[in-house]
This record gives sequence, structure tokens and C-alpha cells, in this order.
Amino acid sequence: MAVLAGMQKKIWHIRPASEKSGQLARLLKISPITAQVLINRQITDAEQARAFLSPKLTELIEPDKMPGIAPAVERIKRALADSERFAIYGDYDVDGITGVAILWHLLTILGGQVEYYIPHRIDEGYGLNAGAIKQLAQAGVKLIITVDCGITAAGEAALVKELGVELVITDHHQADGDLPQATAIVHPGLEPYANPDSAGATVALKLAWALVNEYKTNGQTRSDLREFLLNATTLAAMGTIADVVDLRGENRILANYGLKALNQSKLVGISALIRSAQLDARSIDSYDIAFRLAPMLNAAGRMGHARLAVELLTSQSEMRCYQIAEYLKDQNNKRRQCQRKMFKQVRERITTAGLNHPDKKSIVLADDSWHTGVVGIVASRVVDQFFRPAILINTFEEIAQGSARSVEGFNIHAALSACSDHLVSFGGHEMAAGLKLGKDKVEAFAQEFEEYARQNINEEHLESRLNIDAVCSIRDLNVHVVKELLRLEPFGQGNPAPVFASRGVRLISPPRRVGVKGDHLQVSITDNTASVRCIGFGMGNLEKKVLEAEAFNIAYEAQIDTYNGGNSVQLVLQDIQFE
Repeated sequence: MAVLAGMQKKIWHIRPASEKSGQLARLLKISPITAQVLINRQITDAEQARAFLSPKLTELIEPDKMPGIAPAVERIKRALADSERFAIYGDYDVDGITGVAILWHLLTILGGQVEYYIPHRIDEGYGLNAGAIKQLAQAGVKLIITVDCGITAAGEAALVKELGVELVITDHHQADGDLPQATAIVHPGLEPYANPDSAGATVALKLAWALVNEYKTNGQTRSDLREFLLNATTLAAMGTIADVVDLRGENRILANYGLKALNQSKLVGISALIRSAQLDARSIDSYDIAFRLAPMLNAAGRMGHARLAVELLTSQSEMRCYQIAEYLKDQNNKRRQCQRKMFKQVRERITTAGLNHPDKKSIVLADDSWHTGVVGIVASRVVDQFFRPAILINTFEEIAQGSARSVEGFNIHAALSACSDHLVSFGGHEMAAGLKLGKDKVEAFAQEFEEYARQNINEEHLESRLNIDAVCSIRDLNVHVVKELLRLEPFGQGNPAPVFASRGVRLISPPRRVGVKGDHLQVSITDNTASVRCIGFGMGNLEKKVLEAEAFNIAYEAQIDTYNGGNSVQLVLQDIQFE
């Protein structure tokens, strides 16, 4: 793999051109550039590529293949038949919220006495907790179904059993040690399964789908249940994209179809959310979900209570849904303000404490004023800027709560497990996790975590990497090719938006700083094969340097600019390197 080290922070890792790209391009009648991108995503043969370019719902994995599904279906059917009261207990992020909404809609259609419970992020924290379990048991609940949580809740599961309540766990997080005692555990990672990277909402969808299959008449699905599955697929797509799981295989099928079906969704809350975000349901892509809609839904749990977001996705009242959506938009704006303030404080503390020194391999900081609902987002920004695994902790209570984010190649869940003697609890994935610990343990934990990072992290993990799919001439990326590349959407984990590079480009007109504060850079360039307009967001400070350079190299994403009815290629700059 070629490496170009420039004057900017990013190190370019250019994918080697594959000899197979020409053959794949001929077989599929696509451009060699698109073929190369497919190969870079490990899509190497024609059959795989056809499935990737044209995902079909018929290729979804049948729900009965999901580990643990059969006993879960049987127990829920019995609860419905006996008119038992049961509760869906979900996580407060988008994955959990959408999964709860999926099961609530189906069980309501099937006549169930069902309610939902979402723990308060700050007051209760992640996952099952004793207070909530006791509250549900006292209210007469006989069956609790978890969504996106529960796989590590051995103690809480024992309490559920002690109180005479049964438990069905649906989760996708990594299991630790002995599994909880439950009537059923539906989890894609407990046995060999074709899509172990399923999101929590997808696990909930598979359970709902398996239940729908139990209520067919003469092999036919009722019309109301068919409409439910359409809405559920859209909700699962939102949860899948928001939870940053690998968008290949089955996850790609769900995300692709769910995005297309947004415009047909009969869920009043989805329409209200889209309208409040000022988006067009006919053209929503994965970026809109990840950076426009998901933050609004998440704002409910980060700044207040996530029950509101579930209410939005389950209510049939247009007025109530509009009110909630507008409230969530306002909460998301407050979240942004809180996030900016906190990130400024964190950045100053990092530099003051020397945590950005090359010898330091991790960043662990704590403060009693940091908002628990925002620490995870800020930790992600710390990783983006300082290229180290980061853990930020709120120490307002005696039991402190924190969020951890990692760099590619360093398993943060394994790291927390190695340092778990200092922790009350933890859970999550390779790249993101949550934790609780006594506030008096923070310093000792930080030291042990740093030592673990020193022993298990490679220098290349701490680089600001920019993966380049191919080096192209400007002429190669014409309107036809760029539109063809859009067939690779939705983009996300495992299938990032393609990034290309062009060398030795030069200006054909003076650069312009644009935006309210002049933060962005607009340039028109040529490489002697063609010319094109570019926009570099946040690159306004490079205006003078670009103007003075005889030639430079650019890394970029290509898009179609339809402004004022146009149809031309525009490059969105990711980095500029000067020769």
C-alpha cells in the first residue's frame, strides 16, 4: 500500500490498483473506477457485486436463523394468548429507540397489553436496573423483553426471576462471562450466524418478523402486518445506520430498502421528524440519517428523556408528533451548544496536561460538570483531533459515568475488560463503550488504561489516516461515473463514501473563502485533462497557501451538483497536500 506523507496532518493510504478491476468492470458493464471501489470493499466477484449494486429484500436472512429466536417467539405468543401484561425495555439511543418502536407496534397490532420502558441516561444509566425491574413487577408485568441491552445483566436477570417475572433478551452487544438466566436470549453473536454485526433494531425486527410468520392465514400475511413490516424495515434501517454497524451484506439490504421506503412510511412521527429537519423524504440518504435525523432522536436521551423519542415513533397524533419533533430539534441545538463548550474545555485540558504528547497513548479525563449525555460525542471528537482512544467521565456522583471511543485497530471493550478491577460495570463494542466506576478510582483506572494502551496499541493506530480508493485524473470522474458511484450508497461503516486523489492540480482562478465566517474554501482547478469546481469545508485558512502553490495534490469525494437545476461534478475536498 502506497503512503504519501504531506504537510497536512493526514497520512494518505492509497489502495493498490487491482488487476481484477478491468475484468469486473467488463462483466458488470461498469466503469473500472466503480469496480476498483467494489474490490476495495472486499466485493471481488461478479455475483457479489451484482448483489451489492442491486440489493433485494428477498436476500434477507430468514428470521428463524437468528440464534435464540424460537423460544422467544413461543414465550411471546403465550403472553399474547393469555393476555399477560408485558414491557419492552430498551436502550436510550437511536438503535434502542427504533427497536422498541418496532416491537411495540407489532405487539399492539396483535392485541398485546404492552408498554415500554426507557431508562433515564443520567439518573439510571445504560441497561436493566433494579429499580426499574421492581417498578415493572409491581405494576403487574409478567414478561420483560429487552431491546439493545441485557446480555451482560446477569444480576438484574436474577432479580427478574426472583420477582416472578420472565425475561426475553434481545441484544447485539458483546457478552461477558456467564450469560444471564432468561427464558430466551436472541443475539446474533451467540452462535454462528451470517450477520453477526446486526444492530439492536435489526435483532428486534427479526423477532417481530418471526412473530408475523406465526400469524399468517393460509400462508398469507395480513395486510396490516405487511404494512407493519414496511414501517419496521424503515425503523431498522435508521437504527442500523445510526449504530454505525458494517453496511455490507444484510445490513446493506436493510439500510438500502429502508431509506427508499421512508417516503412510503405510514408512521406519523417519521414524517414529523423529516419535516422538522427540513428534509425531503424522497431523497434522504445515509448522511441525513446519521447527521440530521439520528442526532434529533438521540437528543431526547442526551438532554432529557428518551421516552419522548419512542412516543414520537409510536404516536398516531400529527399534532403531538409535530410538537415532539420541534422539541427534539430545539434539544439538539442545545446539545450542540453544550458539546462545543465541553469540547473546548477538554481540548484545553488535554494540551495543559500534555496528553497530546507523542509518548501518551490514551486520553482519560474526568470532571463533575460534564454532561453525561454529551461525553460520548465529545470523546469521538477528541479521537478525531488527537488520534488516541479517549474516555471522558462525569464525576458528579460517587459512581461516575463515562463514555469511551477508540481508534481503528484498538478494541476498547477488550481494554476495559483488562482494567475491569477498577470498574463497577462496562459494556459496548470494539469502537465504543460505556462504563461506571467509583470517582475515587478514576486516577488508578486512567493509569492502568494508559499502560494497557502502551502495550497493545501500534503507532499506525495513532495516525490520522485517509484511505484513498484510487488515484484518478479529473476527466475520469465525469457525470456518468459519479452517478454510477452513487449506486454504492448507503455509505457508512464497512462501505465508506469513495475517496479519490488527483496529483499535480493547479488553480484556474483565484480561490474564494465562503460561508458566513469564511471558514470554507472554494477553488476551481485543472490537471490538464479537465477542470472542476471544489469545495473544502473548514479549509478557509488554506486560501493563501493554495494561491501561492504552483501545484498541489487533492483528496476528495465526488458528487453531482444540481444547484439551480445544474448537473455537473463537484469535488468535496478531504485534504490538500502541497509539493
